[in-house]
Amino acid sequence: MTGAAILTEKITLQRKTIDRNQLGEGVETWGTLATRMAQVADVSAAESFRAQEVGAQLTTRFTIRYSSQVATLNPTDRLTFGSTVFQITGVRAKERNRWLEIDAVARNDLPAQETGSP
Repeated sequence: MTGAAILTEKITLQRKTIDRNQLGEGVETWGTLATRMAQVADVSAAESFRAQEVGAQLTTRFTIRYSSQVATLNPTDRLTFGSTVFQITGVRAKERNRWLEIDAVARNDLPAQETGSP
């Protein structure tokens, strides 16, 4: 992978935070960790059968430039691409930390919400 010309799609990387509501209860929110341009490629598709439900699962690989801001990205984080939320399943630094490859699974059951920076 070389050159910035292939980074044509905008993605938002999000990190979960726990805020407290008026009753002191923990409330999960997602804040923006970073917004980056990425190369997007579908890498595999699978069907799952759970509790008499059939669901399709598509794994997508997002490649972005590596930076210290995204160096801690991990499977507890997520990303949004368009209106789709993706659960991160793997993160790999490539070419001596020049690129970061992010494998993620589309989660159509989650809303793409953004609350700002954590």
